[in-house]
Amino acid sequence: MKEPEKQGICDKIFFTGFFKTHARSLRNYLYYKFGDGDLADDITQEAFIKLWQNCADVRHPKSFIYTVAKNSALNHTANKKVIMAYTKNNPAKETDYQAPDYLMEEEEFRKKFEKALSELTEAQRTALLLHRVEGKKYREIAEMLGISVKAVEKRIHGALVALSEKIENFR
Repeated sequence: MKEPEKQGICDKIFFTGFFKTHARSLRNYLYYKFGDGDLADDITQEAFIKLWQNCADVRHPKSFIYTVAKNSALNHTANKKVIMAYTKNNPAKETDYQAPDYLMEEEEFRKKFEKALSELTEAQRTALLLHRVEGKKYREIAEMLGISVKAVEKRIHGALVALSEKIENFR
């Protein structure tokens, strides 16, 4: 880290610029890692508040916000599991007037895909969603996750192979 960044993070103008530079990226990282947009927004805000509160002690602000955010999100995981269990047991009612067997097939495929996606490793799922949904380049993902571009390629390839095998077995 550059020395001016270390000294400047407590400066309101520098902090504002740092926020504008990193908030969206952190929010997207959290969204694709944990799958909850509201949670990602809340935790992003919480991470920057903690950075501001501890600015004098923080040596690496970018690492700090990602660490705080990841830890906060993991703390919310238990609550998310309860919500997911409730949603699974109480699915939303379809209001479409499509053929019942098509709706059943579509729902069955969606469940199979979600199950296959959830069975990916966290690393594979995060890399895949950042690339395919967010449109991030491998280099950007590597920088966000602190890994090599080759590792990103390997994770995405592994995710696609695993999804392909699990979805193919569906038919």
